[in-house]
Amino acid sequence: MRILLVNVNTTDSVTEVIAAQARAVAAPGTEIVPLTPFFGPESVEGNFESYLSAVAVMDRVISFDEPYDAVVQAGFGEHGREGLQELCDVPVIDITEAAAHLACLVGRRYSVVTSLDRTVPQIQDRLTLARLDGRCASVRSSGLGVLDIERDRAAATAAIAAQARAAVEEDGAEVVCLGCAGMAGLDEAVRAATDVPVIDGVTAAVPLAESLVRLGLTTSKVRTYARPRPKAVTGWPLHAGAVAAASTAAAAPSAPPPRRGTALELP
Repeated sequence: MRILLVNVNTTDSVTEVIAAQARAVAAPGTEIVPLTPFFGPESVEGNFESYLSAVAVMDRVISFDEPYDAVVQAGFGEHGREGLQELCDVPVIDITEAAAHLACLVGRRYSVVTSLDRTVPQIQDRLTLARLDGRCASVRSSGLGVLDIERDRAAATAAIAAQARAAVEEDGAEVVCLGCAGMAGLDEAVRAATDVPVIDGVTAAVPLAESLVRLGLTTSKVRTYARPRPKAVTGWPLHAGAVAAASTAAAAPSAPPPRRGTALELP
């Protein structure tokens, strides 16, 4: 089984951290293929960067020209999962929803500890869209930028643990989710500091993706996540694979779309 693990930012060291975490929980025989977008922001900390990243992530995945069985989008609270689900014929797992779903299985209420305060509303919105907000006790900010977490892991762990303890003691959380892919690998230290289950999104997403593949399940192509309709796209700036795949699928629905296209030619 091959799982594409796509970072939402262009910082290679973050890609390496999340890849190490994914490989640590992957089953024997599962190959984790980490991908860094070809373009985009070095960190994603707001709506503009998130929308830009969503396009970059779709471009990066659709340009991968070898077979794969599932995709994990490694950005907490980021946009783009729905677009990937339209483009891909394999399961697509977003780490935000993966972490929240698992949190609901091990506790009545969960909290998220994320990076900067400006990302809190964005995460709240994504949880609301996924209808996972009803059991969310709080979304707290550690006050750290994504790259700050990468630069000083010890200081980041202390700041995240402090907010996690506050979530448990003040907000009534019984489970804590780490709300940033760059926090991968910090779950054990935060768990020791809080004595509650701590869920890292990458750790949650990989086994979920494996389970869907083994069960032969993937995204429904009826209505919501149907493939994009073939149409002219003016000034398409990226790899043509995404649109070419949609065009091929529309012409022959029973045939899987190619992973990469070479020209933008739509009817």
